[in-house]
Amino acid sequence: MTQLRVALAQVDTTVGDLAANADLVSAWAGRAVRAGAHLVAFPEMTLTGYPAEDLVLRRSFAQASRAAVDRLARRLADEGAGELAVVVGYLDSSRNPTPRLGRPAGEPQNAAAVLWRGEVAARYAKHHLPNYGVFDEFRYFVPGYDFPVLRLHGVDVGLTICEDLWQDGGPVAVARAAAVGLLVCINGSPYERGKAFQRDELAAARAREAGAALAYVNLVGGQDELVFDGGSLVVDADGRTLARAEQFTETLLTVDLDLPAGALVAGAPVAGPVVTGPVDAGDGTTIAVSRVVLADEPVSPFEAREPTVAQRLDSAAELYAAVVTGTRDYVRKNGFASVVLGLSGGIDSALVATIAVDALGAARVHTVAMPSVHSSAGSVADAAELARRTGVTHTVVPIQPVVDAFHDALAGTGGLAGLAAENLQARVRGTLLMALSNAHGHLVLTTGNKSELATGFSTLYGDSAGGFAPIKDVPKTLVWELARWRNAQAPRDGEAPPIPEEIIVKPPSAELAPGQLDSDRLPDYSTLDAVLDDYVERDQGRTELITAGHDPDTVERVIRLADLAEYKRRQNPPGPKVTSKAFGRDRRLPITSHWRERTGSPPAVEPSPRPDSVTP
Repeated sequence: MTQLRVALAQVDTTVGDLAANADLVSAWAGRAVRAGAHLVAFPEMTLTGYPAEDLVLRRSFAQASRAAVDRLARRLADEGAGELAVVVGYLDSSRNPTPRLGRPAGEPQNAAAVLWRGEVAARYAKHHLPNYGVFDEFRYFVPGYDFPVLRLHGVDVGLTICEDLWQDGGPVAVARAAAVGLLVCINGSPYERGKAFQRDELAAARAREAGAALAYVNLVGGQDELVFDGGSLVVDADGRTLARAEQFTETLLTVDLDLPAGALVAGAPVAGPVVTGPVDAGDGTTIAVSRVVLADEPVSPFEAREPTVAQRLDSAAELYAAVVTGTRDYVRKNGFASVVLGLSGGIDSALVATIAVDALGAARVHTVAMPSVHSSAGSVADAAELARRTGVTHTVVPIQPVVDAFHDALAGTGGLAGLAAENLQARVRGTLLMALSNAHGHLVLTTGNKSELATGFSTLYGDSAGGFAPIKDVPKTLVWELARWRNAQAPRDGEAPPIPEEIIVKPPSAELAPGQLDSDRLPDYSTLDAVLDDYVERDQGRTELITAGHDPDTVERVIRLADLAEYKRRQNPPGPKVTSKAFGRDRRLPITSHWRERTGSPPAVEPSPRPDSVTP
């Protein structure tokens, strides 16, 4: 057996900022050198940031990425990291045509480079390209069909990138045939509830399949609607977890490994075949194995250190950390100094305000209560109490004079009543928040949850107007769960619970009309969320929903609301994806469609719904 100290740099990159990302690699590679590591791996497309989407189609961007990786190799050597093998993700271009896809040479590739002694010693291009959910990689990249095996201090090391682990066959099968001792997988795997445990099981299974230890490094941080939770880990060839990094934090995870020597060590043969050349990958492709010697001699024996094995966060803690991380990075990476939101005294805005404070600090959060004649004194007081507890800057701006002015202006048209009068109040509030954004540079946070977005229970250009939506992928039932979790967590951290209990226990209401409750227009939220979970997350149709045990009348009602609200969802701001199927880049349905699940067949064209209508 041969020893190696492996480091996994779990870092937060910025899309398009090649210089800053190179500085990040330099800094963390320096930490790895000081930690005595022999190899350090960085996440998927570290140099360009991930996902770079249509940026990868610009030849200027690809050229800049290739030049950046070459400069970085020289820089690391100049900074004393030349003897550290650095695996870093970047955007490359294919050297050869891809006849299987009819694509010429020079097409974009999602790649990893191995930097060693001032040079790019090896390159690997992602083989399996995901094309589902939030991933469009088959649109952007061509796959790679090469598998470099690196000899590092007597150990044979193979490379993979993210989806290469999730699909059968391909590089994992080739790694076994090539008898590697360590398989390094660099990742940009987005967070969603429950996925961390899937990754643990997957890593263990693939390590056993490859017959090699597996080092899995993942991105951390937010990028537009995606959140990356880190959770990097190392498992041995039997699938046992040796080390695990904390979630949602930048860190360097180091682990000392005893690994089998490569097929030849210092000229001495070792049992096992030496595979070089084309290998059947078991997925209908052939992958060429090449071998690159970085350093053949094993390192001198050293005393192994106790590795870090961080505990996974529980479900609520993980979800809360995800929305905080997504909010923090969206604000930070887009250059906003502060945020503003309407604080109604309801549970949704209370949770969003608390998330914003945890993400940015109270000094950067501004809340505005905008009561109308229908706002209860209790709600105004509850909002003020939350602001006091969290320390945000809070302002009260009564909107009735503005609402009355709109009514006066429209009196000659017949005036406004009913739903139109209700929505006017929301639009006045949205206008005031956007005015404050323009005046002070705040980013407006919207406060709608996933249940509301699904059913169209919001007002266009009113409560849906803003720049970022922290809980847009959090169903209403989980909003309550997160609020209770955050309050329960506060005493453990020596703080007072931020959300007044009155806000959590009161019946939800938009307070746009006398005595109004959400339950007047929507099913009970526990019932609603159960139907939406099957309809949205699992793509079940009407018959399947009823067969699953949902009430037929409720199914009809929910499907109608969800289908008619598609045009409204298209106009909502981005927000962090935390479920298996978020509205936006995850769930993509046509706005104009005659398919109706409630009938099971295309009906005659039905009348268009009134804007912002929510009917029983």
